[in-house]
Amino acid sequence: MASPAPSTPATSTRLGNGELRRMVAKVLADNPTAEYTPREVAKRTGHSSGAIGNAMKTLAAAGHADRTSSKPLRYQANTTTAQAAAGAPPVAPKPATSTPATPAAEPAASRARKAPAAPTGTPAAPARSGSVVTRPNGQRYHVRQLAGRADVDVLRTMRHYEVPVLLYGPPGTGKTSLIEAAYGDLLTVQGDGDTTAADFVGEYTQNPDGTFVFVHGPLIRAMRAGRVLFIDDATLIPPTVLSVVYPAMDGRREIAIKAHGGEVVKAEPGFFVVAGHNPGVHGAILSDALASRFAFQVQVGSDYDLAGQLGVDKRAVKVARNLAARHGKGEVGWAPQLRELLAFQKIATATDTNTAAANLIGSAPEDDRPFVAGVVRAVFGTPLEPLALGPRI
Repeated sequence: MASPAPSTPATSTRLGNGELRRMVAKVLADNPTAEYTPREVAKRTGHSSGAIGNAMKTLAAAGHADRTSSKPLRYQANTTTAQAAAGAPPVAPKPATSTPATPAAEPAASRARKAPAAPTGTPAAPARSGSVVTRPNGQRYHVRQLAGRADVDVLRTMRHYEVPVLLYGPPGTGKTSLIEAAYGDLLTVQGDGDTTAADFVGEYTQNPDGTFVFVHGPLIRAMRAGRVLFIDDATLIPPTVLSVVYPAMDGRREIAIKAHGGEVVKAEPGFFVVAGHNPGVHGAILSDALASRFAFQVQVGSDYDLAGQLGVDKRAVKVARNLAARHGKGEVGWAPQLRELLAFQKIATATDTNTAAANLIGSAPEDDRPFVAGVVRAVFGTPLEPLALGPRI
C-alpha cells in the first residue's frame, strides 16, 4: 500500500493532451513497488479522483500500468510506466479492461479461440533493432521478435486473453529475463524436486507468542491481486504438487486451500500463469497434463548476434555458434549460451581472453570438455585447458 502523502491544493490549470496521464505515470514510476488508489494519486497531484481514475484506467489499458486490485481499485507501475511518464508515444487503449469481459466460468481455451489475433487497439509493432525494456531489477532486456512482433508485446497479449505461456530452452538463454521484461508484477515460485504445495498456497507459521497463523503463498497472493505467477523450472516440480495450480488456470479460476479449512480463493482479473522449462536439465519432465494447460509454448535460444552487439569477443561468439550447430547434430551435449558469453567477456576484461577461453572450456560438462577444447583451440589458435591452480607462488 502506498504511503500517505500530504494533500496538494487543487489546480485549475488546464493540462495539455496526455499530460495528466504522464503526471500519473510519473507518480507510479517514482514508486514502482507501491500500489496506489486514484484518491491517493489525486492527493499527490492536486487533480480530482475521477480524472486520475480515468488516467490510470487508460494507462493500464495501454499496458503502461498494472491494475493490482479491483476492490478497491489499485494500480502499480510496470516496466513501461517510466516510458509513459517521459512522454513515450501513447498506445491506443484496449476496448475493455486488462482482461476480457467474459464470464469466469467459460474456459480460457474457448475464449482464446474466439479472440482475434491481437486485442483491438493494440498495435502489432515488430521488434526494432536496439529496442530495450528495463526489468524490475534495473537490468536491460533487449527485445526480440516473436510471431512478427516484439516478444514482450506478444506475452502481454497472451495475458490479456488468458492463454498461459510456457517458455522452454537451455539455461542461460534469457527466458526469465523475457518474462520479467514482459510482466512487471511477477510473483515467482522457484521449482525443484523438493517444491511442495505449501510453496504455492502457503502454510501455518508460528508467532513469537506460540500461536499459529496461516501465511498465504505466492499463488494465493497473485490470484487476489490479479498479478502474474511465474513458475520457474516448472518441470522439475512433482506433477502431484504442480496440480494445485491447475484449478486457478482453467475455467474455474479458483482453488480451495485444504490446509486452511477449505478456504476458497477466486482469481481477480489480471491473474495469469507463466512457466519456464529447461528440457536438457536432469529430471525435467514436461508431462501431458502440464503441456495441455500451457497453450502458448515458445522455444527460447541464444541470440548470438546480440552477444556480438553487446561487445563479446567475436572469437567466443564463433565458438558458441560452432558448438550450437554441432549440438543440434548430436555431436556434443553442450554449447555456450548468452549467459556464458557475457561471463566470458567480463572475465576477459578482468584478466585476458585466453583466461576467459580456458574458463569457457571448464564451464562445459566434463564429458564435453575435450570436444569444446578442440573447438576453442581451432578458433583461438592456441591449445588451452580448463583453469586449475598451479604450484605455490
